[in-house]
Amino acid sequence: MPNFVSPGVYVIEKDLSDYPVQLNSSVVGIVGFADRGPIAGQNNQKATLITSQQQLIDTFGEPGEHIKGQALEGALEILEATTSMRFIRVAGDSATEASAAVQLGACPAILVSGTATSPILGDMSAIGSSDNTTSDVKLVVTVYDHLRNTIVDNKTYEIPQGTLSTSASNGATTVAALKRVIGGSLNADRVGIFADANTTDASSFLVGAAAGGLATVDCKMYVKNDSGTYVGVAGIQTLNGLGALNTAASSVVASGTSVDTTSVSYMVKSLWPGAGYNAGTKTDGSTSGVSFEVAVNGNYNSTLQVNNLGAAAENFLAGATSSSFLENVIGTSYDSKTSDYVTANFASGTYDDTIPVTGLLSFEKQLSDLVGGSLTLNGGQGGATGGTVNPRFVKLVQGTYNLAGGDSGIPSTENDTATAVIGAVESDGGKTGIEALDDPVLNISIALAPGPGVGDVQSIQNALVTVAERTTDFLAALSPPYAVGKPGDAIDWSNGFSTQRTAAINSSYAALYWPWVKVFQVFDGKDRWLAPEIYGVRQMTVTDAVADPWFAPAGFVRGRLTKPTDVEVILNQGDRDSLYSGGNVLNPVVNFPQNGIAIFGQRTTQRQPSALDRINVRRMMIYIKKVILASTQRIVFEPNDPITWERVEGIVNPLLDDIARRRGITEFKVICNDSTNTPVRIDRNELWCKVLIKPTKAAEIIIFELNLTNQSAQI
Repeated sequence: MPNFVSPGVYVIEKDLSDYPVQLNSSVVGIVGFADRGPIAGQNNQKATLITSQQQLIDTFGEPGEHIKGQALEGALEILEATTSMRFIRVAGDSATEASAAVQLGACPAILVSGTATSPILGDMSAIGSSDNTTSDVKLVVTVYDHLRNTIVDNKTYEIPQGTLSTSASNGATTVAALKRVIGGSLNADRVGIFADANTTDASSFLVGAAAGGLATVDCKMYVKNDSGTYVGVAGIQTLNGLGALNTAASSVVASGTSVDTTSVSYMVKSLWPGAGYNAGTKTDGSTSGVSFEVAVNGNYNSTLQVNNLGAAAENFLAGATSSSFLENVIGTSYDSKTSDYVTANFASGTYDDTIPVTGLLSFEKQLSDLVGGSLTLNGGQGGATGGTVNPRFVKLVQGTYNLAGGDSGIPSTENDTATAVIGAVESDGGKTGIEALDDPVLNISIALAPGPGVGDVQSIQNALVTVAERTTDFLAALSPPYAVGKPGDAIDWSNGFSTQRTAAINSSYAALYWPWVKVFQVFDGKDRWLAPEIYGVRQMTVTDAVADPWFAPAGFVRGRLTKPTDVEVILNQGDRDSLYSGGNVLNPVVNFPQNGIAIFGQRTTQRQPSALDRINVRRMMIYIKKVILASTQRIVFEPNDPITWERVEGIVNPLLDDIARRRGITEFKVICNDSTNTPVRIDRNELWCKVLIKPTKAAEIIIFELNLTNQSAQI
């Protein structure tokens, strides 16, 4: 409190407006395999927020029979009822990025001026004069497409007298002249003019925009003789595969050069591992996966396009500046990525052999200069194969490159599958699998790892319940395996008397559903048996949408299932009684003859009779705990005195009163005074607040007592 010692008017602001925060009670965490998408624990990746079915498919791919478990199927079903989901993708050691080796090559190049000792126009004395403005030299340039199928440019250029240099010392003049005459009218998308900074003489080159063995530029040079006739003059030279000049001629065909990708390539990799990035064609004719498309647009520039599922997803411009250099444009690693689909780097021979490059800032330099100078480069020139090449004017070869070789990392053995799903805390602090659910920032309130074929079901389910109890943040939804047997077999399984489960499940932070349900899957047009906990979780989110988490997610009001068409086992009244009573904890999924399929139970797996043996109470307590913790964080380090105690009561009382008005609590009391904060507790810097709650019980059994009386009885 400040001390005011001089006259004046002062204003002091105090914020005493604390109130309970609002939290979403329907955030679902689901753990399982997928063909693509972020993997929890890699690159500091946490559980991925998914808010729609389309986003789930775009990020993690479609479900498939080859994918173990039913995480994707379950996520799609649950997303019909909620827009808040965290998907945790898991993968085994075999997970590999899909990749494509993009071919490097040289552009066709033609030298159009000579040296002081061998001037291209040295025998034409009239050319050196500066008083004649008529055109005396002609260049005829024919440019073919990158496949040499079509002529895309065919023009004649006239060069005035006195502008072509016959001396190396005047090379800059030559360059300027060519830029004025050619650069101003030649199609920059097809060919450009470049000054050579790689040799002692400052020469000028016409360079085709497309690289590769089929990229071609034809050129002819003519000069007017004394009789006024244009004749061929040996003033143009091509570059060979080693980047050296061939013999001067009056007519040349300049071919590009391709480099074998086993020697050096631009290696494009999917951002995350997975077979879902492999480009191909699906059975319905649609395109799957990712491809990388290279197109040229003049000079040293290339347009790079990333295609996803057959459609253009991203475009990048790569050129000869530091900001547009290839490895800066795409990014070589996750940390430097600019694409949502791929990273890329120059590689030598193998997938992982990264080459340090100096950058394509010197477009005219030889390839060995760009990649360190220590490579043996085998490739071809002019479409031929074989031979050693070290070309200049290097670019990516135009074309579409399909990513391939991706592996989703779905283990083949039961133990390896369970290890991947259970996950671990990595040395860098990252968490994988079920362990990734242990993150209070995610606010996950319900979690599941559903489906058959996910490995050791008992180990996976036990791990899920363990994390739920450790964090006290969420309810774990479980089910017996598919085809476990009859009701008695399901009961034995839940009680630990089965070869598939040797220990009973006993926790208020878990709920069991049975039997499995049949659902038509639109992705392959087939019926599938889906794990019933998927629909148990779905109806919890439905309950939150139409009521509150402390309402029972069961019955014909909030537990009716409209999508399933059948149940694995038909349950009668006796079956339901056995599953739900006598210490048994299975929530029946029942196909009623006229009312359809519904969840007809809301027990947790806690065996001890108490209020917490019901899902609605456990979910309410999870919600209350989270809200209280989030609302009272700012009280930490405040004075431990009656003013702060009253402040705590002022936060908790309105919260519980609101829940009571919304039928979750019948009675409550908050005590935070000197009876809970004894001198010993205060000395230990502890503030205690006791909260007494009477949760509203669900009317699970409704009984009507019908009494018959005789006619003389008084009613």
